[in-house]
Amino acid sequence: MAGRYYDEWQVGDRLTHEIRRTVTETDNLLFSTMTHNPQPLHLDIEAAKASEFGQILVNGTFTFALMIGLSVGDTTLGTLVANLGYDKLVMPNPVFIGDTMRAETEVSELKDSRSRPNAGIVTFTHRLINQRDQIVCQCLRSALLLRRAG
Repeated sequence: MAGRYYDEWQVGDRLTHEIRRTVTETDNLLFSTMTHNPQPLHLDIEAAKASEFGQILVNGTFTFALMIGLSVGDTTLGTLVANLGYDKLVMPNPVFIGDTMRAETEVSELKDSRSRPNAGIVTFTHRLINQRDQIVCQCLRSALLLRRAG
């Protein structure tokens, strides 16, 4: 797997990323504790059972990070100068332990860099989808990518 250079992308390009990931209790527990997130919905089975979800809810920042991670190999691996930002992040459906995630990406915008003639900005729309075909996370990611040399 390798990312693409700025000049290899076109608006409307779509990718379905091959790597999928089943979320485990350990993923959620470690991520929540490593980031000092004490939310009972993520860590306390009894509190989670009493909630409208009835079970542990996976930490949303883990969900977001997984979505980006699943996309990197096909989008920006080896061609990234810097991620410039994330926008319009939404989580329309919950993620539960045992859910299997897959990611899809679409190129929303291309913009030449004014300050770096060797690079350009690609805006990706990333979507994370569970095994029930529900979108669980979506965002725009702006990435400064190298142009292909030569």
